[in-house]
Order: sequence, then C-alpha cells, then structure tokens
Amino acid sequence: MQKRKLGINIDHIATLRNVRGNVFPSVSKAALVALSSGADSITVHLREDQRHIKSNDVLLLKKILKKPLNLEMALTKKMISFATKVKPEFVCLVPEKRKELTTEGGLNLFYNFSLLKKSILKLKSYNISVSLFIDPEIKMVKQAIKLKADNIEIHTGSYCDFLNNKNKIKSKSEFEKIKLAAKFAFKNKLGVHCGHGLNYISTKNLRAIKEITEYNIGHFVISESVFDGLSNVVKKLSKIIKN
Repeated sequence: MQKRKLGINIDHIATLRNVRGNVFPSVSKAALVALSSGADSITVHLREDQRHIKSNDVLLLKKILKKPLNLEMALTKKMISFATKVKPEFVCLVPEKRKELTTEGGLNLFYNFSLLKKSILKLKSYNISVSLFIDPEIKMVKQAIKLKADNIEIHTGSYCDFLNNKNKIKSKSEFEKIKLAAKFAFKNKLGVHCGHGLNYISTKNLRAIKEITEYNIGHFVISESVFDGLSNVVKKLSKIIKN
C-alpha cells in the first residue's frame, strides 16, 4: 500500500477573511503553516460565486506552494479553462449548487458523461491528476474507471454524520460502503482519497481501510483551530493518519 497523506482544505480561512472584506486571516499563511505542520497538500474549492476562495487566492497559492495544490471545482467550461491556465497538481471535480452551504453529495457520473470524459482528458493533457468526488457506490466507481479518472475521492459525509450522532447501525453500514468502494477502486488501479466531515475520530476509524491513501480535511481543522491552533490540529491529524 502507498503511504497515507493528509490534505488540508483552507476554504474557511477565506470565509473568515471575507466576513470583514479584509486581508486577514491570510489564506497563503494558513497554507504554509499547514504544510510546515505535516500536511502533504493544500485543497481549495473555487466556487463559481467565489464565496470564500477567490481566483487570485488560487493563483498565489500555485506560485508559492512547494507541495501539491488540489483544486476542487465544478464541471464548467469556465472552470476547466481556469484550471488549464493555473495547472494545479490535482483537480477534484465536485457537484455544485449555488444555495448549498457545503457540498451535499457526490458527483453523478452518469450525468453529462461525454462532457465529463472530454474535460478529464483535457485536464490530463496538461499533466493534471484528476479526481472525482463520489458517493461510496460501486456503480460510481465503475463510471470513474470508464471515464479514465486518476483518482476518486469518496464522500464520507454520511458516515461522519451518523458517527457524530452515535447511530452505530447506520455508521457501520456507511463504513462498509466506503470500504467496499475503496477496495474495488484500488483493485482497478484508481487512487483512493476521502473527505467531507472528517474529524479525529472518523479519520482514525477510516485508517482501517488500507486502500485509502489520502484524507482531505477542512471544516473541522479550521473550527478546532479556534481552540487549539492550526499547527497543533494539523500535527494531530498527521500523526493519526501516518502512524
């Protein structure tokens, strides 16, 4: 199995900054602190409405980071064009709705199949590794294989919600879905990442699934940092994932 890696999503540093329309807290500083504390990559979601991360943030991060940048984005011509100009190391295609507070589920890979395939091929032609954010379903993994994606990122939101609400039966069921999807994807040569809703406990639990090689964590990191500091939170997560 490959070495497990930690990606830190810093979207909500930008959320705090944008509340006052100021320059702090600094998105770039947060990224550098995370990387110096054990993160292996930085994730940002550039939404079309730019409600938190701005296009200029992405350009600056790409310029200063010494480790990979993972750009989450919707499947639109505008975003594909932007990605080919910036050339982040990773692009993760995600579903996007204007009114949602956060990404509400995985990408439906049966919808816009031809556009998805064309876009993936274009991104890969720029040496960008492409991930698809999907629910833990075998049928979606099979579609990801057909689309020739490099990786999948399994949506762990339902599992985390059930775990947080102490629903043992449903959390166990969701865990098994994640496990089956991860094993099937790995067997078929896809990189297996996971993300959404992860905290110390859920991350530790998912370590049992050896096929998962990357954990992308954001909201919990920024929230917990209020009490413990960004560097300390990243160090704790890095220790959980890599030990």
